[in-house]
Amino acid sequence: MSNQGSIYSGSCLCGAVRYQAIGPLRNVVACHCTQCRKTTGHYLAATNVSRDRLQLLSSKTLTWFRSSDSAERGFCAQCGANLFWRRTHEGASTVSISAGTLDGPTGLKVVEHIFVADKGDYYDLPDNVPCKAGYE
Repeated sequence: MSNQGSIYSGSCLCGAVRYQAIGPLRNVVACHCTQCRKTTGHYLAATNVSRDRLQLLSSKTLTWFRSSDSAERGFCAQCGANLFWRRTHEGASTVSISAGTLDGPTGLKVVEHIFVADKGDYYDLPDNVPCKAGYE
């Protein structure tokens, strides 16, 4: 976790979706699952925050896509930026934030790679960060 009580800001590429997150933020986890790779064009590097600590400042173009039975992804319908991921079941308490949409500096670090069994064949994984076959 990073910076208890710090306020982070972020946006999509065109600025139509803007948000604030009140820390702490989880350090970054890189997800290599097929859905994340298809959504981002590579893999998703994401932090997360409690849902009640994420404030949408401008969300007119924010669109939610139900990507599975248990989750949905938030993106900007204007520029296509992948912003959020959240579980849809009742009681889900966090929302993931695409780390690249945060205004820097954040002080966050990549601490884990997950679903590496699904990773693309065109890149290598780092030796210095834990890698897991799935979400364990």
